[in-house]
Amino acid sequence: KTKYSKLIFRKSDTVPEELHQMVQEGFLTLQKHNCFFQDLVRIKGKDFVTPVSRILIGNPGCTYKYLNTRLFTVPWPTEGYDIKYCSPQIHDACKALIRLNDYLHIEAVKALQGQNLFETKEIKDTTVIDREQNFATSLTEKGSVSKDQSSSCVPEDDYISLKNRTSYNLTLLNYMDPLQMLYLKQEPYFGMGNMAVSWHHDENLVERSTVAVYSYSCEGSAMEESNEQKLKGRDPAVWHVGLKVAWDIETPGLAVPLHQGDFYLMLDDLNMTHQHCVLAGFSPRFSSTHRVADCSRGTLEYIFGQCELALQNLQTDSDSMALSLKSLETAVVKQVEEIHNEVEFEWLRQFWFQGKRYLKCSDWWLKPMAKLEEFWRKMEIMTSLVLSEVGKEEQIEEQRNETISCFLLVLTERQRLRKEWTAR
Repeated sequence: KTKYSKLIFRKSDTVPEELHQMVQEGFLTLQKHNCFFQDLVRIKGKDFVTPVSRILIGNPGCTYKYLNTRLFTVPWPTEGYDIKYCSPQIHDACKALIRLNDYLHIEAVKALQGQNLFETKEIKDTTVIDREQNFATSLTEKGSVSKDQSSSCVPEDDYISLKNRTSYNLTLLNYMDPLQMLYLKQEPYFGMGNMAVSWHHDENLVERSTVAVYSYSCEGSAMEESNEQKLKGRDPAVWHVGLKVAWDIETPGLAVPLHQGDFYLMLDDLNMTHQHCVLAGFSPRFSSTHRVADCSRGTLEYIFGQCELALQNLQTDSDSMALSLKSLETAVVKQVEEIHNEVEFEWLRQFWFQGKRYLKCSDWWLKPMAKLEEFWRKMEIMTSLVLSEVGKEEQIEEQRNETISCFLLVLTERQRLRKEWTAR
């Protein structure tokens, strides 16, 4: 109650049976279609393959970045979007996850109200939230409010603040069979045993937003509990979520057993003030981790907007159709070249270095990626136009030097990143 009050744990019997069934079938469908993948992530300049296999499902055009790897959502069925799935079963699995998402959203709102973590002026009961569900979806499609906006232009109207902190725009699904893993790290501080995922904070989230996790361990009868009755510490056969206060190993850690269909919520700032880990049991386990990803720079809408901004500096001669730049001002050149880098390294390369795997679920991303590639080609032309312009004699020396030195910085960075990505 004193150190972990913002952790809310719910046993599986509180969740509607029909929802359990849909979601659990969905997990097994995605696994059967080989839709879970280990990610190549980058930590302190080195690449590692994650022991856990994952897939990201969520609002169309949303992405989620962790450990220098951008994941692209397999879109869940959303009104107003034409999404083709590779099979009706994959469609049903994605639909089950959006249903779970809606359910966990309502549970998070109730939990926050129960804890009085904000004033409840506007909401009297969850039927209001039910009605507002569509509003929540449309709100998150537009990309969540970026950090600096959220404090200034949204009046601290509790309802909106609550909506922003609980309207999950995606879920990161995890799968792991511990018996397939040759080596699992031991939990270092409290002797909690085998870890599937080490101590961490979830990154790239809207500030003080809730994280909701639904757990499904494929417990067979043999796996139920391990035989030794008087175990010291946790039962190693059962999966647990571990929590600790960040940068503190004096305060005792917490390990909560997770059985089939249990879920938990990390409310408010718990993800910031505490770290969590996942402790492996004996049986394979799926989890669905619902998040309010900070999409201020992570949606298609955002990156297309950036491209359009950059291409405003390109003009076509109506007679000769020759391309030229409108402005050679240093600030303009710098902005265009930085967007060029962003498109190439945050989107195109991130997508293609492990992007073909998304085709197992849906081809939704292929069109937008082709469009981004078109934009990128035009920006390559813009780069060569800058080069030919600064090479011309009639440039004023001072302005030319200024353009070259800022241009060179961005090009050097591009070269460095191309080498790094080639190696990856």
